[in-house]
Amino acid sequence: MISVGDKLPEAPFKTMTADGAKPITAAEIFAGKKVVLFGVPGAFTPTCSNNHLPGYLENRDAILARGVDTIAVVSVNDAHVMGAWARFTGGEDKILYLADGSGDFAKSVGLDNDLSASGMGLRSKRFSMIVEDGKVTALNVETKPGVDTSGAAHILEQL
Repeated sequence: MISVGDKLPEAPFKTMTADGAKPITAAEIFAGKKVVLFGVPGAFTPTCSNNHLPGYLENRDAILARGVDTIAVVSVNDAHVMGAWARFTGGEDKILYLADGSGDFAKSVGLDNDLSASGMGLRSKRFSMIVEDGKVTALNVETKPGVDTSGAAHILEQL
């Protein structure tokens, strides 16, 4: 699993734009920037939609005020689902919604989670991290269901 001090690997993401799904690279997201990235098992799932994402939307201004350039959420969902989730949650233009459709990013950083037994297939573990110029400076991975160490309140303490 990725650790504090490690550089994020180059992994393909997609994001929804007014012109449809567009590829975006890790370099475009993280190079020369301070980014709060959090990962969720699935868009529209109860804990992700009701507990994890809302904390980042509610604390967006406070997080940005601490020198963060971008807040991004990533999930092993396609760009269309992530775009719909952004619209549904009111997060468009507030948080960058990243689609890791095949789980390439989750696998490359060791945060993939096989939930096939529950019918959900490959997903991401629930996590948050602070990334400065592509390097992980804080990492929080949940070890049990729910949102504790990966939530916005904990990230604010770490900034």
